[in-house]
Amino acid sequence: MPELPEVEALATFLRERAVGRTIVRADVAAINAVKTFDPPLSALNGAWVTGASRHGKFLDLEVAGEAGLLHLIVHLSRAGWLHWRESLPPAPPRPGGKGPIALRLHLAPEFEQGPVAGFDLTEAGTQKRLAVYLVRDPLEVPGIAALGPDALTISRDELGRVLSTERAQLKKALTHQAVLAGVGNAYSDEILHAARLSPFKNTAKLTDDELTRLHEAMASILGDAVERSVGQKAATLKSEKRSGLRVHARAGLPCPVCGDTVREVSFADRAFQYCPTCQTEGRELADRRLSRLVK
Repeated sequence: MPELPEVEALATFLRERAVGRTIVRADVAAINAVKTFDPPLSALNGAWVTGASRHGKFLDLEVAGEAGLLHLIVHLSRAGWLHWRESLPPAPPRPGGKGPIALRLHLAPEFEQGPVAGFDLTEAGTQKRLAVYLVRDPLEVPGIAALGPDALTISRDELGRVLSTERAQLKKALTHQAVLAGVGNAYSDEILHAARLSPFKNTAKLTDDELTRLHEAMASILGDAVERSVGQKAATLKSEKRSGLRVHARAGLPCPVCGDTVREVSFADRAFQYCPTCQTEGRELADRRLSRLVK
């Protein structure tokens, strides 16, 4: 799943490539991906792109046209992605087709004789969760209205206040977007490993030292990932993310810090990874949903 650093990089990419260009049209191939109807997507026709930003893991393309200022907001979910094309075919993708394309946005050429560029929003797999919204205010998107503080800018004290009221497993709290916006499965594994904290640690029982380590790890991991990602082409962001991971998706491999074997805990539809030596005082967590908490 694209998380805060990748979405931040996509927003930066679109600011460089799309801002100032006029939208020719939006083609919808997967109607179930579009979650709003007023204003209609046809309101994008003839509008120009004025900015691109991020709300947690939501990507926000700001446009201005006859309908006023609008926001084309995308949540890429677990298997969605944005593919930039310097030249798009004039024919729209087949609606309701079996291909991965959910929506295609055509942008007018930068120069009069240039090609029509733009991007495809695609989603792999059978769980179609990619979501597209066209709204006048980002807060009209329920997921944005419910977001907690942004993980990249939250202060140590605010992080402490937020977590102290949760009384939940640390891994769960870090990935709950209403608690903390922007962190998903991969970067939460990396943050907890850098902070030397168990995924099952109770948030209400964090000591001052543990809270400081967690906040510093969050700032370091996310800041480094943003620095590596921004400036990358959209096509290379996924591989850049994988190259920077120390424990996530590395079960069975040696921990780069201590050399212990990275372990995995699996659930119904996902898994997380951790290092016993670095994070759980050498104890291996049971690989089942009802694992006992490691204090």
